[in-house]
Amino acid sequence: MSSNQSPDNDVRRPLPSWLPSAIRNDRLWSHPDFVRLWTGRAVSQFGTQVSLVAIPLYAVLALDASALQMGILAAAAGIPRLLIGFIAGAWVDRLRRKPIMLVTDLCRALTMATIPLAVALGIESFALLVLVELLMGVFTVFFQASWAPYLPGLVGRRNLASANSKMLASNSVAQVAGPSLAGALVGALGAPITLALDAASYVWSALCIGKIRHVESPPEPIREERNLLREIRQGLSVLVTSPMLRALTGSHATIIMAGNLFLAVYPLYMVDVLGLPARGVGLIYAAGGVGGLLGSLVTTWTIRRIGTGPTIVWSAVLFGVFGLTIPMAVLAPDYALPLVIFAEFAQWMTLVMFQITEGSLRLAVTPDRLLGRVAASDQVLSNGLQPAGALVGGVLGELIGVQGALLVGVAGMFCAGAWVWWSPVREIAAMPTAPDPTLEEHGDFQIQGTPAS
Repeated sequence: MSSNQSPDNDVRRPLPSWLPSAIRNDRLWSHPDFVRLWTGRAVSQFGTQVSLVAIPLYAVLALDASALQMGILAAAAGIPRLLIGFIAGAWVDRLRRKPIMLVTDLCRALTMATIPLAVALGIESFALLVLVELLMGVFTVFFQASWAPYLPGLVGRRNLASANSKMLASNSVAQVAGPSLAGALVGALGAPITLALDAASYVWSALCIGKIRHVESPPEPIREERNLLREIRQGLSVLVTSPMLRALTGSHATIIMAGNLFLAVYPLYMVDVLGLPARGVGLIYAAGGVGGLLGSLVTTWTIRRIGTGPTIVWSAVLFGVFGLTIPMAVLAPDYALPLVIFAEFAQWMTLVMFQITEGSLRLAVTPDRLLGRVAASDQVLSNGLQPAGALVGGVLGELIGVQGALLVGVAGMFCAGAWVWWSPVREIAAMPTAPDPTLEEHGDFQIQGTPAS
């Protein structure tokens, strides 16, 4: 099947009659190639969540890492997104995406396997952990720049919201179960064996992706001389000059910046201000995972009921509104735990709904030849703000106190909806089934050697 075909023409695999009708009637669950991609990513996401806990535990327990070293380790995985995110997007658009996903999964498996191998050889070190995190970040940037642009050709643009909701549902389950599973595995087997299992999860992902039979169309030939910097500029130009994509990216970036500012002081707020025990903190984080799972399950239904644009707008607005219950917990200390649990649950639910719908809309309207660059540019401009938000949150926590910094973060999250409220996004009813031809006109680039007007 070529990349511009819909999965409607696929030979579908009949599902067992004992499954609920909602699953049996869902076209994507009977789409073998999508199931292979989903299965691979679901397993690797569990592995990723496990390693997020296992690597820091190994650094503390086995290598006696200092606070400064832990900060360096935490930052190492995010640095590649800022340094090579734009390059990855432009490079991915030059090639077929499936081979890139295969290679990066295998590279992630080999990279993660170096930790248990080093332990077995007696040459483990903190520097190796930092190098592993840096390399994992590099390979993940290229994988992320590939899989999202791969989806439109695999499932068809009209099925993007459903596909993304399933992807994020598995992410939410991994978010809930992964950390607790990691703690149990590290306690029972040790961190090195736990990380070896994470390496195996990437091998599984590569095997699943390798079995996908969908044949991508070759990248669209461009008759101009290839110039990497120019192609990077094209992706940025589309995001900046398109009112719709600019609003989506602006809202997403505001959420990431304000959210990470908030998260930098959130643990101190829960422990020092609200006086919550460790069990209460764990319950709050678990509530977020449950909310995210529910959000992924109801997004497609919500889009059908109120439309694509309204789903994006109201999920962004309600994400900010629900955050207001956090400061209320200070004013009502007797109800602090239920208020904070409600905020965590409701904000994650609406955040996942926003991410599914805005990400699907961006993929649906972007021309095939620009998908990698646009997706990667959005990742850099939004998720690239994670370390900046965390740094600002830490500085504000020192200057104006934990509660003051928390209020700044809540205010920022509340303002995120303004980007899409006053934008063309509000008017979009159904998910587009074809790219927006006007996006080819944005920016300073040529199509097939003809100067853009």
